[in-house]
Amino acid sequence: MSAPPSGSAGRRPVLVVDLGAQYSRLIARRVRQAGVFSEIVPHTASAAQVREMRPLGIILSGGPQSVYSPDAYRIDPGLLEAGVPVLGVCYGHQLLARMLGGEVERTGEAEYGRAELRATGPSLLLEGLPERQTVWMSHADAVTAVPDGFVCPASTDGSPAAVMEDAERGLFGVQFHPEVAHTEHGMAMFENFLRRACRAEAVWGSESIIASAVRDIRRRVGSERVICGLSGGVDSAVAAALVHRAVGENLTCVFVDHGLLRKGESEGVERVFGGLFDVDLVRADAGRRFLEALAGVSDPERKRKIIGELFVRTFEEAVAEMKPRPRFLAQGTLYPDVIESGAGAAATIKTHHNVGGLPDDLQFGLVEPLRDLFKDEVRAVGEDLGLPEEIVWRQPFPGPGLAVRIIGEVTAERVEILREADAVVREELAAAGLNREIWQSFAVLPAVKTVGVQGDGRTYAYPLVVRAVTSEDAMTADFARIPYEVLERISRRVMNEVPQINRVAYDISSKPPATIEWE
Repeated sequence: MSAPPSGSAGRRPVLVVDLGAQYSRLIARRVRQAGVFSEIVPHTASAAQVREMRPLGIILSGGPQSVYSPDAYRIDPGLLEAGVPVLGVCYGHQLLARMLGGEVERTGEAEYGRAELRATGPSLLLEGLPERQTVWMSHADAVTAVPDGFVCPASTDGSPAAVMEDAERGLFGVQFHPEVAHTEHGMAMFENFLRRACRAEAVWGSESIIASAVRDIRRRVGSERVICGLSGGVDSAVAAALVHRAVGENLTCVFVDHGLLRKGESEGVERVFGGLFDVDLVRADAGRRFLEALAGVSDPERKRKIIGELFVRTFEEAVAEMKPRPRFLAQGTLYPDVIESGAGAAATIKTHHNVGGLPDDLQFGLVEPLRDLFKDEVRAVGEDLGLPEEIVWRQPFPGPGLAVRIIGEVTAERVEILREADAVVREELAAAGLNREIWQSFAVLPAVKTVGVQGDGRTYAYPLVVRAVTSEDAMTADFARIPYEVLERISRRVMNEVPQINRVAYDISSKPPATIEWE
């Protein structure tokens, strides 16, 4: 198989075919960490659609099913004849073997967790790596006979063909998960596939992202005016900075204060952004209006859709008198937002307010310069654009704000209770020096009440749940191991300073199966 020409453009992607695994997103991140642009496509993508995208290579993800299951995900056989290298991972490895005439069996030697991979011969994927290394397995079926033309350069106790390769045709498979941190040299395996098989150069990074975004914005917007919503978060700030670099004085930043921000943030947005950009900053104070729209609503999807639509309506009203009227709306939609709102083969996890929550009759053309980026890429772009550290490294905060951290109906009283309690949580974690270690930390207020005792009296008050996670990109996350003494200070202060709360709990679930946010 002829390889693509060296020096391909930075936006030619390596495609990750989503076969139903949450780890598809992590594979895409690993490819980008190697300096190569990646995109996730559903397993239903046709060979013709894939060829139109001019990929440098294709990676078949893992999946939860057996290749023999009647409802197992399949791919268009033409993907294997698209003229680019293909790497199958776990289920993708088994699917590749079966489609090409190999054998996959349930051997009774299922492997879950760490396994020792032993190299037995020359290998493109394993070039330069130790002969023995730890890999992460999660499978019951195994490839027991590889297709014609393939060799098996490595095995484990439970997988005689833990790695299979047909370097001549550019087809590769691994039974384990190189994308997870538990596989010692997984990143090096991706590097070998990308550099040696796909001939992909490391040209994807913040410098190329900025240049491409500015070029795309100018091409789409021309000389028209753009408005950008500022929330105080890194996503909207970086989006605004990119748009400002592209269109200059044709950008107007609008801060819709929906009354659902954390303590002190409304004032901070005006203080920071009023002087940061050389553009007009318009504030729309709409807190009461949002609360009225949310009255009686407890379903999280309805909350997001209500907030998303009202947010845009408030925008429309804020710019109604602007001359000339802006024709484009810029917002900080990220790639995980798009994926979690139903892209690819994975089911919708939750509708993000700036994806599924937008109204059908939106009066603006959308400009989304971060739509292809993960959070760490956004931070790198923000730093290169010269944004201050306190903005670039601000923890993620959902667009609907505290509304999706109140489990149940959103009321003015509950917003204020949560705002005060959340401030205590953030202050104590900052005082303990944990801000950089923690990806995201916040408080959740379930709209239920529990029995307690304060002084000599019985209380019936709200519980508070503290949530803090560590993560690289929010696609997977683990709960943060906060020292007990810090949790104790948080609990004591919350119950002393916020009398409507009489119980504090700490969420120790990881993602998956939980999400980071509760709604």
